[in-house]
Amino acid sequence: MANVPPPPTWPDRQQVVIGEIGPPGGFWSRFVAYWIDGLIVTIAAAVLVGVFTATVALKDVPLDGEDTAFLIGWVIVLVLALIVINWLYEALMTSSPRGATLGKLALGLRIVRADGAQLSFGRTTARHFLKVLITPLVPFAIGYLMAAFTARKRALHDVLADTLVIRLH
Repeated sequence: MANVPPPPTWPDRQQVVIGEIGPPGGFWSRFVAYWIDGLIVTIAAAVLVGVFTATVALKDVPLDGEDTAFLIGWVIVLVLALIVINWLYEALMTSSPRGATLGKLALGLRIVRADGAQLSFGRTTARHFLKVLITPLVPFAIGYLMAAFTARKRALHDVLADTLVIRLH
């Protein structure tokens, strides 16, 4: 075991040591940041749901036949709007030069590519949907708990999207 081969290199990527881009963000700081972001998105969602509810209440829509189909259509639009708000909040904030959502910024965290580069909008979109669609499929939240036990503190969606959450200070 004394002569371990070096890791593979790719011509389009520069070899990076973790210390060069910052120490990894820990599980608990990521967890708190997630809850802060959840609170922010929930406030936005509550405003949207409030406007929707007030509009329906003022319109005095009876729940029968054709009006029910109309109401169900609007509920579907509302749910889709909430999904888009959540996605755009994370994707736009994370792909910005700051590289973090408001929750992560509050805790001094940033999301970067594994080589330390800033994330593109496409990669942040992929990471978001991996986080909300794929990682929860792993039983017992193991996909999220990986961030507590892996050396680089990466959750399943970080591994799949080739990203790191690092501390800024």
